[in-house]
Amino acid sequence: MRITDLARCEARPGRVMEWTLHPSTIDAATALADDLRPLSYIQESHLRTARTVRDSGLTVPTWIGMRFSLPGPVDPTLLEATLLDWTLRHETLRSGFRRRTEGVRRFTIGAGSVALRRHEAGVFDRTDELVAYLQNRFDAATNALEWPNYIYAAVLREDGTDVYLAFDHSNVDGYSLFRIPAEFQELYDTRRRGGEPQAVAAGSYLDFCELECAHADEVDQTHSAVAHWREFISRCDDRLPSFPLDLGLEPHEPMPAQKLMTEMLVDEAHAAGFERYCRPYGGTLAGILAASGLIARELGGHDVYRTVVPFHTRAASQWQDSLGWYVGVVPIEIPAVDAPDFPSALAMARSELRANRRLARTPLARILHLLGSDFRPTSPDLHSLLSFIDARSVPGAERWTEQNACATLRVSHGDQACVWVTRLHEGLHLACRHPDTAVAALSLRAYADALRDTIVRIAEQGGGLDTARPAARPASELELLPSARILPGQAIDEARTVGRLLRA
Repeated sequence: MRITDLARCEARPGRVMEWTLHPSTIDAATALADDLRPLSYIQESHLRTARTVRDSGLTVPTWIGMRFSLPGPVDPTLLEATLLDWTLRHETLRSGFRRRTEGVRRFTIGAGSVALRRHEAGVFDRTDELVAYLQNRFDAATNALEWPNYIYAAVLREDGTDVYLAFDHSNVDGYSLFRIPAEFQELYDTRRRGGEPQAVAAGSYLDFCELECAHADEVDQTHSAVAHWREFISRCDDRLPSFPLDLGLEPHEPMPAQKLMTEMLVDEAHAAGFERYCRPYGGTLAGILAASGLIARELGGHDVYRTVVPFHTRAASQWQDSLGWYVGVVPIEIPAVDAPDFPSALAMARSELRANRRLARTPLARILHLLGSDFRPTSPDLHSLLSFIDARSVPGAERWTEQNACATLRVSHGDQACVWVTRLHEGLHLACRHPDTAVAALSLRAYADALRDTIVRIAEQGGGLDTARPAARPASELELLPSARILPGQAIDEARTVGRLLRA
C-alpha cells in the first residue's frame, strides 16, 4: 500500500457524501463522567504538541487516513450501515479527551449512543476541486484538540465508489490504517448479502493504554532505558536527532511548509534480493539503517548516524485487530566512520536493533519527563524518524492494488524530515515528508537515489539476483539537475545559496 497524499492518490470526481458523529452522540458525550483509563503517553505528547503549535499562532493539520475503492454502484444506506458497524468495533473511536483543572481526562460513550450523520456535499466534476474540498473538510474535522476528530467520506459513481477515512493521529497508527480495507470489505460484503455482521469488538486500545501507563509509571530515573536515552540525547548535542542531510533551514525562521516525496524504490525482485542478503543481520530494516548510515557519512559528512525508529507495541494477540496508536520508538546510533563497507555497517545496525528494540516498551514521553525536559516543541515533529513496515502479511494486502488502496498523509508545515519505507508485494516503497525548500528537495532526492543504488547493488551482487538493473524511474517533480546526482554536496550548496538570495 502506497503512502501518499490526497493530491496523488488517484482521486476521481463524483458525488460526494460524508459522515460524522451525529449531534445526539456528541450531546450524550457531554454528560458523561470521566473514563478512569488514562490517555497513553504518546496521546498526551501529541495533544501537548498540538496545543503548543496552536498557541504559537500556526494551524498545522496532521491527520492521517485511508482511501480504497468498492466496485460497482453502491447503496449509500448500505455504506452508512457498514461505516457504523466498523466504528462500533473500535472503542477508541467512541472515546475523546477534555481538559479538567487537574489535566486532560478521557471520556468514552457507550456503543448504543453512537449514530452517524450523513451530509450530501454535492457533485464534483474536476479532480482538483474534489481534492481541495476533501482536504479542507478533513482539516476542519480532525482537530486534535476537539472531539470528534475523524470523518468519513465517499465519492460515488456508477462504476464504483471511493471511500475516504481521515483521523487525528491520536486514533490510529500506520498498521491500523493498513488493516482497514480488508476489515471494511468483510463487513460490507456481509451487509450486501443481507446478513448482520457479528457484533464482535476488537481489542480496546483504551485497555492497552491503561496497561502501558501502569508499566511506564513504574519506570524511574534509575531505569536502564532512561540512562540509555540520556546518553543518546547527550551525544546529539542535547537534542533529539534531525535528518542527517541539509534541509536548507535557517535559525529563527518561520515554520516552513512541507512537501511529500513518494515513489517506488525498487521492484519485488530487488527487494527480495536485498532482504535475502540482510536476513542474517535482522532483515530489511537493518539493511536500510546500514545504508542510511553510509549515506549520512558520504553525503552529509557525519561520522555517526543517529535516528529514531518506531516499532509497534502490539505484543499480545488481543491487540492485533485493534485500532489505536500502538507505537514506541528507539534510538539508533551507527558509527559509520568505522564501517569500511556495507557488511560492516549492517553488523552495526544489527547490534543496535538487538540492544535497543526493548526500549520501545517505555514511551518516549515518559523518558523525557524523567530526564527533566519535555522538549517543548514549536514543530509538529519532535524528531526525524526512519520507519519500516513489512506490510505483506497484513490481512488483505494481496488485494490492495485491486482496491486502489493507499494510506494518506496530510502534509502542511514542519521542520523535520520523516521517512517511511514499506515492503509491499510489488517491492519497496518510500515516502518522505520534508520542508519545502530547494535544499531539502535536493537532499532527499540524493538520499533516495543513494538508498536505491545501495539496495540494487546489494541485491544484484550479494542477494542472489541475476537480473539486469531495472529501467530508470520516471522523472518526478523533485527531479534534480544532472550535476546533483553526481555531486550532491555541490548541488545542495548551490541550492542553499539560491535560497539565501531569494530570502534576502
